[in-house]
This record gives sequence, C-alpha cells and structure tokens, in this order.
Amino acid sequence: MIIYPTLELQNGRCVTLRRGRLEEPSIWHVDPLETAQSFAEAGAEWIHVTDFDAVDGTGENTALIEDIIKHTGCSVQVAGGIRTRDRVEDWIEKGVGRVVLGTIAARDPDMVKELANRYPDQVVLAADIWQGQLMTDGWRNPVAITPEDFLASYADVPLASVLITDIDSDIDQPDAQLGLMSKLAGQTRHQVIAAGTVHELDDVARLKYIPNIAGTLIGRALFSKDVDLAEALAVARPEPEAKAEFI
Repeated sequence: MIIYPTLELQNGRCVTLRRGRLEEPSIWHVDPLETAQSFAEAGAEWIHVTDFDAVDGTGENTALIEDIIKHTGCSVQVAGGIRTRDRVEDWIEKGVGRVVLGTIAARDPDMVKELANRYPDQVVLAADIWQGQLMTDGWRNPVAITPEDFLASYADVPLASVLITDIDSDIDQPDAQLGLMSKLAGQTRHQVIAAGTVHELDDVARLKYIPNIAGTLIGRALFSKDVDLAEALAVARPEPEAKAEFI
C-alpha cells in the first residue's frame, strides 16, 4: 500500500481542513518545501499536494508546487482546481506524476475520459462524498449522480486510481468511514486511494487489509505528530511471504 504524505496549500502556507471547510483552515507554521523534503527523507516515494487557492478560484500555488516537484525527488500527485484540458496538460508538462480530477470529471466526463486515454496511469478520479452524496466545487455542491454510478461510469477508463474522500466522517466516525471505503472499493475495478481515514498508526494497518485499497493520504496526522511517517511507511509495506523449508 502506498502512503501519500499530503500537503494542502493555501496562500503559500501548509493548512488542513475539517470537513472540507475552506474558510476555516488550520494553519501549520512550517515551510512547505522543507516539509516536502522531510517526507522524501523519511522514505516517501509519492507526495500528494492539494492547491486550495485553485479550488476556491482565488489564486494558485503553482510555483511552490513546481519547487516541490523539482527538489524532492518524489513523484507528485496534484489536486485542486484542475478543471480544463489545458491545465491538465500544463501540469503533466511540468512533471507531475498524476493529476486528480473531480469537479470536471462530473461535469465533462467525455473530456476526462479522453485525457485518461491520452495519459494512461496519470489521471486519478476523485470522488468526494458527504452524507452519501457526490460533491463538487471544493466539496460545496452536490451532484445528481450517486457515488456508485459515478465510479461505474469510469469502469473501462485507464485511470491511475480512484481517490475517495468521506468528507462527513473525516474526524470522529472511523467505523462508518472504513465501511464506506470498503463498500466503494469493492464496486470499482480501479485501485482506490483513501483520504481522511488515517488519524493514528493503527488506521494504516486497518486500511492495508481492506481489499482493493492501494494507498492512503495522510495529512493532518503528520502535522499534529499523531503519526510518524517512517513508521506509517513501514506498516504499509507488503508482508514478506512465508517460504517453505526444504530438508
């Protein structure tokens, strides 16, 4: 299982949100680039970066994200406000490993499917869920399609993965959260990345044994030091297979 240490950027700062509230960020007084480099030093192969200014349409953190791509040596998965073909292609040209598409995937599925076929294994489908509804526009607007039907509509598309976030239970309902992840992971042939599910190290171990969960984002728990990244990476590693002893 892949651990994606996560940076969420707003006005050039590292922030985290509770239940997707862009207007109420928790601000972490750390340098984003230095933090990304510390993730690499701990052994991370991937870093997930979300640009909340791009989500909100108030700006962007492109230059900072480019620095993270250039100076960490990690593959970078970028999310947040990527809603045009040009923006997808621009990020890929800048060297990102993957782009995460949610709002545009609900609004213009034909374009997203075309991009996924053009850039196989570089497009991640985002399904942000609140009280059972699929949400768009920075988790603010529900859409008519169900999460299950949304995932099914991309069944034959060469996606890199599906990123599922349970917005409503990202704090204090871990059992319900894992139930949602398990249910949706069982309904898609694509590998699933879980978001908002890791609050302590044991959560990594729990996710590891849910079928079709191939990774998890960890953000707030790293900043609050409730989870040590090196320990999480160790837990996520595959267990060595037992070898038969021959006499």
